[in-house]
Amino acid sequence: MPVARFPRTPVPAKPRNVFFLGVCVFVLSLLGLYSADSKAIDRSDTLLHIVQQCLQKDQPGYCEQCLVPERHTVCTGKTSCRATTELWTENAEFVAIRDIKMCGCPADFVHGLVLPKQVVTGIEDDRRPDSIWQFAWDVAAQRLPAEEIALAVNGKSRRSQNQLHIHLVRLKPGIEPLLASSVAGHVQRLADVWRWADQQAQRLHMPDYGLLVMRAPSGGYKVVMTAESPEYLFTQAVCTPQ
Repeated sequence: MPVARFPRTPVPAKPRNVFFLGVCVFVLSLLGLYSADSKAIDRSDTLLHIVQQCLQKDQPGYCEQCLVPERHTVCTGKTSCRATTELWTENAEFVAIRDIKMCGCPADFVHGLVLPKQVVTGIEDDRRPDSIWQFAWDVAAQRLPAEEIALAVNGKSRRSQNQLHIHLVRLKPGIEPLLASSVAGHVQRLADVWRWADQQAQRLHMPDYGLLVMRAPSGGYKVVMTAESPEYLFTQAVCTPQ
């Protein structure tokens, strides 16, 4: 499969600062949510906890076992946006939920997460399912125009959670110059994203990287590989609170 080119110029420093600011906000919100709970979990396992304990709301002891219950359940003291899980859709393999970054945002702001139901630590995990990309794209297409869809997954050093999750977000406007100098390649099928990434990571000696997937005007999908956080570098990851 042909490869366009890989960026050789340094990535601007500003997105790195924005990334760490976003992580700090996320971590602080989790501290507030779980600090008084006797069943508190490691913050980096929050998404894994949601997958394992919060999707079956009819199970006995649901409110006691799930620290972030589904939005429409009646669990005492857990009703706010930040204290609940909003389920968008799921199938036998994957689940799509609202990202906590949507809390307090305008109604048209979109930031979702797609996660495997099986334990998959992250982008570096050999158990990454190929079909997660198509599922994520289909969910995003229900909420965003195809030309605005950005699917982003952060590398090991740029993530706050140790369960693989793909961010469903909007592309930043006016990023064409940055994309033009950073697009690493093209795939026809979403099922080929991981395979392509493995090939490029080996060729470029990049053991830690993030990926952005977007629609290619000529058909198929553009793929961007970066050592930075593609979520914060290329997408509208956060909003201006109302």
